[in-house]
Amino acid sequence: MTELHEAVAVGDYDLVKKILKAGRCDPNQKDVDWHGRTPLHWAAAKGRSDLVRLLVDHGARHSLRSDVGWTAAHFAAEAGKLRVLRALHSLHAAMDAADLFGDTPRRLAEIYGHRECSKFLEKAEVESRNYRKKAALRKIPLDQRDEDWELKKEELKKNPPCFWEKCTASILKKNEGKKGKQ
Repeated sequence: MTELHEAVAVGDYDLVKKILKAGRCDPNQKDVDWHGRTPLHWAAAKGRSDLVRLLVDHGARHSLRSDVGWTAAHFAAEAGKLRVLRALHSLHAAMDAADLFGDTPRRLAEIYGHRECSKFLEKAEVESRNYRKKAALRKIPLDQRDEDWELKKEELKKNPPCFWEKCTASILKKNEGKKGKQ
């Protein structure tokens, strides 16, 4: 965890600003010990829209994803942080991005019972898609992709991790083989 990650995680706005102005840390660095979280992910999870804007103003990319494909919007939705979701939406973050399991920020808001966030995200998803279409027509470049995540996703498709369903099926298959030998 970098000094910037720590300052954001504890919510020290002045220290975050000082670190960013001095250029001591990359605002897009992923923390391998915390599943690839960036400082922006921490700010979103903590509900700090002020830090979200400060980080983005200093080059933080809202399109970067954690190890399981969560964007800052996923973290905000899980925590029920409507102000952060509104801030990310105003910055043209993809509000409809699906994670490794196919869950969007709206789905996380629904799972965790954050009705206001879910209602906002229902509208924001449509607006986000429409904005991307307009930007494409006008040839406006958008920061909507995390190149590292795209590579990792391809690797996971080739060698999927052992999720519950896959593990259960594998165990059942092994047990069937043992019964046949008895």
